[in-house]
Amino acid sequence: MRETLLTLTIGEDERLDLENLASGAFHPVRGFMTREEALSVAYEMRLPTGEVWSLPILLQSREKPRVGPGDTLGLVHGKEVVALLHVAEAYALDLEALAREVFGTESPAHPGVARFYAKGPYALGGRVEVLRPRERGPLEKTPEEVRAFFRERGWGKVVAFQTRNAPHRAHEYLIRLGLELADGVLVHPILGAKKADDFPTGVILEAYQALLEGFLPRERVALFGLATPMRYAGPKEAVFHALVRKNFGATHFLVGRDHAGVGDFYDPYAAHRIFDRLPPLGIEILRVGAVFHCPLCGGIASERTCPEGHREKRLSISMTRVRALLRAGQAPPPELVRPELIPILQRGL
Repeated sequence: MRETLLTLTIGEDERLDLENLASGAFHPVRGFMTREEALSVAYEMRLPTGEVWSLPILLQSREKPRVGPGDTLGLVHGKEVVALLHVAEAYALDLEALAREVFGTESPAHPGVARFYAKGPYALGGRVEVLRPRERGPLEKTPEEVRAFFRERGWGKVVAFQTRNAPHRAHEYLIRLGLELADGVLVHPILGAKKADDFPTGVILEAYQALLEGFLPRERVALFGLATPMRYAGPKEAVFHALVRKNFGATHFLVGRDHAGVGDFYDPYAAHRIFDRLPPLGIEILRVGAVFHCPLCGGIASERTCPEGHREKRLSISMTRVRALLRAGQAPPPELVRPELIPILQRGL
């Protein structure tokens, strides 16, 4: 087949995207976006057909494509043609303008922007046809498979918990909050590319498995992975994460402080406010403020449960702090992370 087709070599990000397009994980998006679709999503958070969608799903190229509408392009990953793109449009991107709309900045210091720039100033839009699916890991399930899992267990109300990192005490608090509200919780960590100082995916999954097996009701928590890269697009990625989890069957979605943020690029509660600008999405958004350890409250608390007078005693919980302690050869205190998880996290440094 490769001898009879024009081909384009794609990276792992695009391989994951095209399979998510084909599986319905990115519904109602059905293919890599045309210019009209990309600009409509970036500027209006709507597809041209009116449905809410917040992130362009692009097939970028560093070289000007040699194909046009009506052509079929073989998408090569490794040494194989893994999919076909039925080309609807080939076009140039204004990278900086699009970055400002999607990420809120054109600065290459932002890891998502830098990755976006590196993929190139051209794009191809069109429907995808998967020829050779990836070999999936045991925790990778399609939306249809996850929805069937929920039906089998009689879960009518499911809270989805998004994470790109290994679990610390604040993450555990949010999962337990979901368990109080729903029949079950979907813990759905990102399996795709992340920034260099995030924990490796294998470590993240191992830590969540240990948390689930040792400290959470196993019959009420589902641990599956979402095979897509992190974009670090802050509030717009929060909307994307919610819409994708709706496709996997979740009825509620937790949005915490600085959801999908990075550095100081976003206001910590921008991801809460963005949903006020949108119509109902078919999934209920559960907004949760900062979570920390408060010795005066006697444990994990949040801005809504801890008195203002306790502020000076609050111990902030972040994986950045956990990593810094581990790299310095110090064990993070149990207020930050369960001691049982520390040997696993140490393997990810």
